[in-house]
Amino acid sequence: MQLFALLQEAAAVSDVVAAAKNANALLGAGLGIGLAIIGAGLGLGRIGGQAAEAIARQPEAAGEIRGAALLFAVLLEGATIIALVFALLFKLIA
Repeated sequence: MQLFALLQEAAAVSDVVAAAKNANALLGAGLGIGLAIIGAGLGLGRIGGQAAEAIARQPEAAGEIRGAALLFAVLLEGATIIALVFALLFKLIA
């Protein structure tokens, strides 16, 4: 009888551990997604602001500045999308 009670207790602990692991995975994915979005927003804002400031200082170089800013914005968006995909994959794996 005592062995059966111990097995039931072990199964209950196992369920609690699995639930905690799932909750931690969801928390980690949420934090990862939030940080990726905040970082992308700050980065894009800075790129846009600095590009506007540079164009205001040198209007004759507007095309080159705009092209460089667009390139950096695209690279930043790519890194953000990769971060979001990894965060979601880590959530699904756990």
